Amino acid sequence: MFRGGRLALRQSGRRPGGFLRPRPRRRRWAELQKDEAENAGAEEIRSFSAAQSDREVGVSMTHPYYDVARHGIVHFAGDDYLGRKVVAFSSCRLPPSHQINHHQLLEYLKYTLEQHVESDYTLVYFHYGLNSRNKPSLSWLQSAYQEFEQKYKKNLKALYIVHPTNFIRIIWNVFKPLISHKFGKKVIYVNRLSDLRDHLKYEHLSIPEEVVWHDENLRMKQKSKPPPPAKRPPPRPPLPSQQFGVSLQYLRAKNKGELIPPVMNHTVAYLKKRGLKTEGLFRRSAGIQTIQQIQKLYNQGKTVDFEEYGDIHIPAVILKALLRELPEPLLTFQMYDQIIQITSVESSLRVTRCKEIVHGLPEQNYAVLKFLMCFLHMVSRETIFNKMTGSNLACVFGLNLIWSPNSAPSFRTLVPINLFVELLIDFYPIIFSSRTVPGERLP
Repeated sequence: MFRGGRLALRQSGRRPGGFLRPRPRRRRWAELQKDEAENAGAEEIRSFSAAQSDREVGVSMTHPYYDVARHGIVHFAGDDYLGRKVVAFSSCRLPPSHQINHHQLLEYLKYTLEQHVESDYTLVYFHYGLNSRNKPSLSWLQSAYQEFEQKYKKNLKALYIVHPTNFIRIIWNVFKPLISHKFGKKVIYVNRLSDLRDHLKYEHLSIPEEVVWHDENLRMKQKSKPPPPAKRPPPRPPLPSQQFGVSLQYLRAKNKGELIPPVMNHTVAYLKKRGLKTEGLFRRSAGIQTIQQIQKLYNQGKTVDFEEYGDIHIPAVILKALLRELPEPLLTFQMYDQIIQITSVESSLRVTRCKEIVHGLPEQNYAVLKFLMCFLHMVSRETIFNKMTGSNLACVFGLNLIWSPNSAPSFRTLVPINLFVELLIDFYPIIFSSRTVPGERLP
């Protein structure tokens, strides 16, 4: 299909696989030139991108991928609403082709995804900013798709293409014969940044200034003025039986002083009974409608029977959702800076430092954390069956237990967060042995 990085356009008739010949090159490049004209305004604010790229690259200057990472093309963006890790790719941060090694870019992308592909994950591709100077060749795109192993494709649950153009759609049609039908169903076109709010934690995306500018420009170019935003009704007070999106203190007050939230008690008891040996426990996601239905039942004070759903990963997702939707993280905002500094502590002293930090938590937070870590320690002891080591569990739970009140997550902050949680799991008997809370209980 490809010859020397270019389509063999001289062939006539149908191609192998029965798909029609792509548009003549002249028409395809005309589409690209149209895209470039739309991208021209990006030069006016190129300095913003440089500032963003230099802010946090996630690797040291001695790292083998530093030359690629320093541009900020790829960045980690926290979790989506189902707890799946989100990785974003920004075309506007691609330097001119002669300034970057595209093979190294591919290896860096694989290196980045390698940290998340064992679990379900999501990709966000910001297309704006791609032009004839920085775009990789078609042969590179083909080899990139083919080099990604099945695990990269299988656990990718959604690929959001933001600000797609006609050229993107043409390329998609060219590559369609190479892409499985199942993979194709994961691709979602997003025309406006505001549409991402329905799927992801928008504030975690760290969107380049050029992309924000382009989105605003598109909105201004609309022929008709957008309708005035609908007035939102004032937020309703939580139900007496509300379980999600309320504080630990609220849950305790509404549940006769019980320290452990009912949803955590229920899901942990079920997973302890049915799921300890399930391979990939906590790595898989579940249908958003099912999760929302179960959350609604809990919030209404109704009984949830996980046996009816026939999927052990559903209670695992519910447990993560409970933690993720707390108004303040379980490990508290106050402890964030101390946790982030764990990597600066000498290795032999880190367990002691973890113990000092968690012992400084409020009573209920400590009791809930101890209950959860006891269970996760049990899960890690069955790693021969479930493949979930303390490190793997920490990657899943890290950002569900602590996040910054002021900034989006990044590769740099993810490392100490995951290390801290891994230590809590692996050294649970040591860290939680010397403090007890009246009324606490273990799973």
